[in-house]
Amino acid sequence: MKRINFLLILFSLFIFTSCEQEEYEFGDILSPTNLTISASLQGADADNPYGDGSGYVTFTATAADAITYKFIQNGVEYMVPSGVFTTRFTNTGVHVYTVEVIASGTAGVMSNGSTSVEVLYTFEPPADLVAALTTGSWRVMAEAPAHMGVGPADDMAPDGVALWWNAGPYDKADTAMYDDRMVFTADGTMEYQTQGSIFGKAPPLEEDFFGNQGLGDPNSDNEHLYYPADNFNSNWTVSEDNGNLILNFTGTGFAGFYVGGNHSYTILSRSSNEIYLKTVGFDTNGWFIKITNQE
Repeated sequence: MKRINFLLILFSLFIFTSCEQEEYEFGDILSPTNLTISASLQGADADNPYGDGSGYVTFTATAADAITYKFIQNGVEYMVPSGVFTTRFTNTGVHVYTVEVIASGTAGVMSNGSTSVEVLYTFEPPADLVAALTTGSWRVMAEAPAHMGVGPADDMAPDGVALWWNAGPYDKADTAMYDDRMVFTADGTMEYQTQGSIFGKAPPLEEDFFGNQGLGDPNSDNEHLYYPADNFNSNWTVSEDNGNLILNFTGTGFAGFYVGGNHSYTILSRSSNEIYLKTVGFDTNGWFIKITNQE
């Protein structure tokens, strides 16, 4: 028994000694210094200071003692060990963009900086989309499930339905929505044919059109079912934002259900005779509408 205890003590001392002899060396912990960030716009020259309209920019980051770099664009992070990062900005026109760079050294020590660039992006809308829009007149597709819906502002309805609520076929037959027509012309004009009244949320209708007009209180959803309005014209354009096609209206131009906002509609899906749209309204909710040019 004593021999067994003696062996256990020796074994414990061996383990303890072995653990004490292990040494870990990380080397020198160095913080990146002299971080510099440069930007090269594709096609930029003396005549085209904002680039060639493609929107492509290459950023190059260098720093002493850096082992990798992280680029942050519009809240999205990209790990780029080389420090060379090419991206594309797709807001139509000339806009200023800021990109942040974080240089990482040993043991995670970091140094950060940022740079801003002014970039031109030009966009030509798809010919088939323009052809579709300018064919016939467009209306809310009352017969289709989910022809109208609502969800959070960032909802992109990946399954073709809004997150919170979707209208069934002809759910809004007791409103002014289904007989409205939108006529797009190639010169960039859209005539909104109201048939005498339109449907929408009361606050933006009253603010953007002609007040309450003696209609009294809106319904329990804060809507005017039949808001008096004559036919009117708006200009329309198609732009691109982060890979999405956007249908834009000037003035009070809208599609089917009036919610105010910026009057810009993201095209979620499309064909030659159906388009599924989303806009963010005055209430910061995402509002969805499906339109068709088939009578």
